Amino acid sequence: FFFRFEAVAVFFHTFRRIHNRRLLMDQFRHALHVRLQRDHLRDEHRRLPEKLEEALEVIKTKFLFATWETLYATILATFFAILIGLPLGMLLVAGDAKGVRPLPPLLMKVLNVIINLLRSVPFIILMVMVIPLTRAIVGTSVGTVASIVPLAIAAFPFVARLVEGSLREVNPNIIETAQSMGATPMQILLRVMLPESVPSLISNFTLAITTIMGYTAMSGAVGGGGLGMIAITYGYNRYRYAVLYASVIVLVIIVQVIQSVGTKLAIKCDKRLRN
Repeated sequence: FFFRFEAVAVFFHTFRRIHNRRLLMDQFRHALHVRLQRDHLRDEHRRLPEKLEEALEVIKTKFLFATWETLYATILATFFAILIGLPLGMLLVAGDAKGVRPLPPLLMKVLNVIINLLRSVPFIILMVMVIPLTRAIVGTSVGTVASIVPLAIAAFPFVARLVEGSLREVNPNIIETAQSMGATPMQILLRVMLPESVPSLISNFTLAITTIMGYTAMSGAVGGGGLGMIAITYGYNRYRYAVLYASVIVLVIIVQVIQSVGTKLAIKCDKRLRN
């Protein structure tokens, strides 16, 4: 019994020594981490004027061209998205079972499934997935021009749904009147439904432009140019947060201008408000 008691005592004594040693090691690691963090903050504080000078140099030399790249990619991607999405949205409305030109239900289901699949893929993943297609069309997968291909692919399903929603808002009585006067389905779409939905289309296209601009900023993380690339490369990766905040401010200003112009155009084209 005495030997058993002595073995248990030795075991607890050894365990206590190991536990105390671990506590000392944890305290040493914590003190070292605090010391390194304090030294890092001191170095950052000393280098603050240098960082601000570098940030101002980036803003002076690269911001104007990066803003132009963002606008260039946004405008072209919006153009191609509307070029594909507008006819597709018209087809979704006209080919519906209650539309002016019903199409086979299987075809409409396939179109809806494809649009929903493309809309459900996150843009960053979609941009990586279409790299082979981007290289085949543009010749490269890096840069502002290359980012237009995934931007248009990501945006045209969204535009198609926006167009579909705008056309479905048209008063059915107007469509029935046009049908009773012998108008063809194409005439109803082009001369009745589209003119009646112009204010809604302008509002939705404004929303599409601002969304595509957000995609353009995200494309900077995977090789795209523009303000997104400036914010990530020079702002986040190099700890020049002034560049990051300046990029965000410029993007916010551009979005506000686009939204204000789009809202005024939609109000001006709305016949109900003019009357």
